Amino acid sequence: MTMPPALRKFTLVVHVISSVSSLGAVACFLALGLVGLGSVDAQTARSLYIAMDAVARIVIVPLVLASLLTGLVQALGTVWGLFRHYWVLAKFLLTVLTAVVLLLQLDLVGYVAAAAAKKADLLGLRSSLVFHAAGGIVVLITTTVLSIYKPRGLTRYGWRKQHGQLANRP
Repeated sequence: MTMPPALRKFTLVVHVISSVSSLGAVACFLALGLVGLGSVDAQTARSLYIAMDAVARIVIVPLVLASLLTGLVQALGTVWGLFRHYWVLAKFLLTVLTAVVLLLQLDLVGYVAAAAAKKADLLGLRSSLVFHAAGGIVVLITTTVLSIYKPRGLTRYGWRKQHGQLANRP
C-alpha cells in the first residue's frame, strides 16, 4: 500500500526534521556533558546536568520517537517497504535501538541531575552520559548516511517480492 504523494511528502518532511533535529539535540546533550565533566565550577556543573535532564526528556525523547514513527510510516507507506531493502531495515533497527537505549538511560540522566542538585560527584555516571551521547551521535550519523547513500541490496523477502511481481506481469 502506498501513500498519496502529498501525504508521503508530508511524512518525509516530518521524518527528516525529527531525525536531523534529534542529531542536533543529542550533539547539544553531548556538549553539555563534556562541559560538565571539564567544569571546575561546581555550580555550573550542577546546572548543566539539570539542563541535560530537561533536554533529554523534553527534546530528545519526542524527536527520536517522532523519527521512529515517521520512519515506520514512510517504510510501510512507500515502495521501499520495511523488509525489502537492507538499508531501510538497518535504519529502522538502529532507530529502535537508539530509542530503547535512550528510554533506558532516562532514569540515569534523572539520577545524575538529582545528585548534581544535591552536590554529589558521580564522575563515573557523568562519564557514562557522555559515552552514551557519543554513541548516539554515531548511530544517528549512520542512519543519516544510510538515508542518503541507500546502499544496494535486497533482503530475501525483497528479492522474492521483486521477482514474484516481475513473474506475474503480462
